Amino acid sequence: MPPHEIPHEIPHDDVPYDSASPNPADPEARRALRVGIGGPVGSGKTTLVGALCALLRDQLSLVVVTNDIFTSEDADALREAAVLPTERIVAVETGCCPHTAIRDDIAANLDAVEQLEVLHGDVDLTFVESGGDNLTAIFSRGLVDVQIFVLDTAGGDDVPRKGGPGVAMADLLVINKVDLAPYVGSDVDRMLSDARERRDGKPVFSTSLVDASGAAEVAGWITARIAARST
Repeated sequence: MPPHEIPHEIPHDDVPYDSASPNPADPEARRALRVGIGGPVGSGKTTLVGALCALLRDQLSLVVVTNDIFTSEDADALREAAVLPTERIVAVETGCCPHTAIRDDIAANLDAVEQLEVLHGDVDLTFVESGGDNLTAIFSRGLVDVQIFVLDTAGGDDVPRKGGPGVAMADLLVINKVDLAPYVGSDVDRMLSDARERRDGKPVFSTSLVDASGAAEVAGWITARIAARST
């Protein structure tokens, strides 16, 4: 039976999203770091997850939960790319708006996350990829510890200026597909500047994921978060 079909019986505090890191003295700090990855359809979330797995799998124990409304396409794409062993990638078919499953009713995702972490033991890092959503998509603090929000240059260089909770509140904002900017008339420098104005000092990275090395800065940010939890 897939993990998301098993009734969730472990209580959790589904409080609003908060970017604060857990206290290293808490039991949460000794489990896997749970990283939510959200953003609009086509922004490159699945490609980013795949690149991060390729970069980090030799040094960390990883598992992945993907979200789609009615399919398992994102999980299937990661399995076909062989970024991790098949049994470490689970698809949750939400059957509802993507933000509902990551913020309002997180039970299916939390069941999948907890079962994967128990099954594989000593997991260091768990990715939860949201289905494609809008700029208001924020993960529940009961589901993930930190959130990465992904935009792409083809979505329009005015998007960071327009802001929204995903742009403003995510722990890390990624401006992706910068290699396409010349072809779609987007100004990457403007996107980065506007994003920084909206984010009150929180980091903004630009990426081109033509190959996995394009995610190296994001991978470094994640490993630094894991290291900080153990100090």
